[in-house]
Amino acid sequence: RRMPLGVVAVIAPWNAPIVLGWKPTATALACGNTVVLKPAPQTPLTTLRIGELLRPILPRGVLNVVVGSDNVGLRPGEILTRNELVRKVVFTGSTAIGSKVMEACANNGFKRVLLELGGNDPAIVREDADVEKTAEGLFKGAFFNNGQTCCAAKRIYVQEKIYDEFVEAFCKRARMAVLGNGLSASTELGPLASAVQLKHVTELVEDARRKGGRVLCGGGATAGPPGDVSSNTGLFYLPTIVVDVAEGTRLVDEEQFGPVVPVMPYKDDEEAILRANSTKYGLGASIWSENLEKANEIANRLKAGTVWVNRHCEFIRNAPFGGIDSSGIGRAGDLGDQDLSQYTEIRTLCLAKVPPKLPPAVESLKRCPEIQLEERARSMLQRLFRRIRPETWLDVEKG
Repeated sequence: RRMPLGVVAVIAPWNAPIVLGWKPTATALACGNTVVLKPAPQTPLTTLRIGELLRPILPRGVLNVVVGSDNVGLRPGEILTRNELVRKVVFTGSTAIGSKVMEACANNGFKRVLLELGGNDPAIVREDADVEKTAEGLFKGAFFNNGQTCCAAKRIYVQEKIYDEFVEAFCKRARMAVLGNGLSASTELGPLASAVQLKHVTELVEDARRKGGRVLCGGGATAGPPGDVSSNTGLFYLPTIVVDVAEGTRLVDEEQFGPVVPVMPYKDDEEAILRANSTKYGLGASIWSENLEKANEIANRLKAGTVWVNRHCEFIRNAPFGGIDSSGIGRAGDLGDQDLSQYTEIRTLCLAKVPPKLPPAVESLKRCPEIQLEERARSMLQRLFRRIRPETWLDVEKG
């Protein structure tokens, strides 16, 4: 039998506070647990508002939203991972912080963990791929949410025969990107989430330049969308494509989490697979090809928790999601067996066999009150028949 775990702590990231905070919270609650939800300090407002809306619906103490700064004293996340009452921690964030969460959970009551961590997701473009469609698809896959997505395409390997053609089409699409206020329907890319993230992205691009990388488009921060002073946050970064880099460069080896992507040529499928898998991460990957049979074969050889063919970073609603190696532990999000196993504890009960209860004596049945069911049923059928076929009923009475 399965039983709820008890208190589940959900530590949500800033890049998707509703989906990555409330989906595990709702699932944990549905499995009978109580939840303490801690949003990132950069994005607490949506979480607080939803918690406010749920307050009159849920019993007191079933759902608790905790906010606080990560810069003062003991962090809220550290308090949750150390508290003995918490029986499971669900964390989405960087691999570095995830390892600390796992260590704290092991040292404080062996808490269960569900970790969705960083990724350095490769995309392989074969020579038979439709260049224009692939450029459009990978623009969305790489720059979705301004690249601030754990499974966004972060390294693109293109077969050398179509490399120049693809790079040209990819840069053309990136230069057309519409930057602006995220509340505007026409906006494709908004600003980065913080000055810390802007600094990180800038450092990766400058490091690539120092090591011989060429920036073909973008390559720097911008004040904001032209003519839209109200959206000027100082955190906009132009969609950037870098070439002439390889493994050993920070931009290729690390998770950039921003609107920057390196594009590199390869000779054959084996080289592409080897380079795609040469990472400590394993969250997402994609293969782009018109030869679907070959694409499916390559997809099965890529080391990633989710692999797409001719698409990238498109989530399937009822499919479990998670990473391999340093990209996390556990799978969840299927709203089915995986979620049930993550938010409940299974027990084996070796129960005693209870003797069967004998039926009541026949004599006791005689004492039951008699009900004229047959007569009542006959009367109801007659009334129903009169309403449905009155003319037939008259014929029956005459007969």
